[in-house]
Amino acid sequence: MKLRTLFILFFAFHLSIGFAQSHETTKAEVKKEKKRKRKKRKKKYKLPKIDLSHWKVTTPAGNGKKPQEVSPPEILEYATNEDLKPYMYNDSVRGAIVFYAYPSKATTANTKYSRSELREQMEPGNNSVNWTFKQGGIMKGKLAMDEVSRDKNGKYHKVIIMQIHGRLTNEQRDLIGQKDNNAPPMLKIYWQDGKIRVKTKVLKNLNATDEEMLHEDAWGNDKGFTFKEKVGFKKFRLEVRVSEGKMTIVLNNNEFKTYENVHMRKWGIFENYFKAGNYFQSRDEGSYAKVRYYTLEVTH
Repeated sequence: MKLRTLFILFFAFHLSIGFAQSHETTKAEVKKEKKRKRKKRKKKYKLPKIDLSHWKVTTPAGNGKKPQEVSPPEILEYATNEDLKPYMYNDSVRGAIVFYAYPSKATTANTKYSRSELREQMEPGNNSVNWTFKQGGIMKGKLAMDEVSRDKNGKYHKVIIMQIHGRLTNEQRDLIGQKDNNAPPMLKIYWQDGKIRVKTKVLKNLNATDEEMLHEDAWGNDKGFTFKEKVGFKKFRLEVRVSEGKMTIVLNNNEFKTYENVHMRKWGIFENYFKAGNYFQSRDEGSYAKVRYYTLEVTH
């Protein structure tokens, strides 16, 4: 009888230990599963790593010919700006800002195309403070083409995704009798058929005087350069480096295109500012493009 009792007690003791261990294992598994789900939920919501405090945005919205413009500090609230949200909004799954553009009646001066594009403002809210090649600058971005329409021949429409734009000082503007401060863009970087293409300006007459160089028609387009890598709709990195008489464009830290010539040196007469986003290059009915920017930074 005693032996039987001891056996029952021994069995019950080990059964309780096993139950306790099983219970602890179950608790640990539940805890681990909860942690995994929390981590998964966190991954679903990402914000882009872009400081907009030194950028103004222009979109296709607006009354008549004048497009919508939003400068700092209002641009910092872009995610809740109902007027801006159709053209500049967060993709919180990918952690990017999406810039959407289509042909509209609201275009900026000197162009027929619409844009959802950022314009650098070294002094927030002020377009009059800019930089020269001698002062230099670097713009870096991680981006991707999200969606883009095709033309009647089945080719994707072109989109300018980065620029360096020239600007006349007030003194230069008055000197040549121009009504605004607009100067040509020294650099245009296109997404074209899934590849990255670069266009720059060249001075038509190398003997032109300083005053003659200030006129837009003094400058022509070069033949352009296309990087070998096809980025398609994948994420890629672009970097633009500027210094006195020199400009380098870098794709994915792998391909480099450097311009160091008389045209770059002559360009030193202008002030400049960086641009980034979606400058859509079509007026076709129903056409559009969406560009995602994950990161964007500028240093001088």
